[in-house]
Amino acid sequence: MADPASSAPRLPWAGLALAALGAIGFSGKAIIVKLAYRYGVDAVTLLMWRMLLALPCFLAMAWWAGRGRPALTRRDARDIAVLGFTGYYLASYLDFAGLAHISASLERLILYLNPTLVLLLSVVFFHHRLRARQAVALAISYAGVAAVFAHELRFDGAGTALGAALVFGSAVSYAVYLALSGKVVQRLGALRLTGLASSVACVLCIAQFALLRPLAAARVPEPVLWLSLLNATACTVAPVLMVMLAIARIGAPLSAQVGMVGPMSTLLMGAALLGEPMNGWILAGTALVLAGVFLVGRAPAPR
Repeated sequence: MADPASSAPRLPWAGLALAALGAIGFSGKAIIVKLAYRYGVDAVTLLMWRMLLALPCFLAMAWWAGRGRPALTRRDARDIAVLGFTGYYLASYLDFAGLAHISASLERLILYLNPTLVLLLSVVFFHHRLRARQAVALAISYAGVAAVFAHELRFDGAGTALGAALVFGSAVSYAVYLALSGKVVQRLGALRLTGLASSVACVLCIAQFALLRPLAAARVPEPVLWLSLLNATACTVAPVLMVMLAIARIGAPLSAQVGMVGPMSTLLMGAALLGEPMNGWILAGTALVLAGVFLVGRAPAPR
């Protein structure tokens, strides 16, 4: 007689762990950026170091995923350039610039609105019909961000408004990338596209530094170099791989649900490492954003 324990369904612990670690890794980026800003560096320089250190990993990723695959066409190169600009270069720069003005917690909540922004883009440009459940989910999500934004605005004033606008621009830019990347992913594969588009973004960030800053500006305090290395590996390359492996094991919907640990981990790390406040307003706003995004994810996907 078979052992009942052996016939019971096994939980995909490896996939769940990879999804959670990937979400925490992505969330840690904001903490590292805020720590690096304490040494007087600016967004252009900090982003250059992050991308310079991550570039070899992304090139290796693109090479590995492209082995035995057809050569890139002119259309592929154009799409990769557009996606690299919107999804990784512009989104990263606006995010880094915004973090100079707002807390890591508010930044993570704004970026977590990505599913709602993709939904809004589909309504505006692809004539997707907005259902009542989705409208309620959007209202809940943005009410949560508004609560945390209003709390910070009371203390930091105009700086909070500027920072929130920059990070929201980053979220919109990445939502455009998500909306446009579907067919390209089908042609090239997720890993190959990520490696190539991220490599394009790395080159753009390095070129931006070369155009806007003197070479001497690359001399930064040693802790900034170590923080940038940690950002490039543990908070950039590694989370990409972990989330992709998680999706392969447990699927995209469950991976997205597990990814909800991201804002909460940012909240906890911000309080522990940066001394950011964690009060009822922030907790309530975080809960509203997570609830709204969860409802958007549960609603039928736009065609």
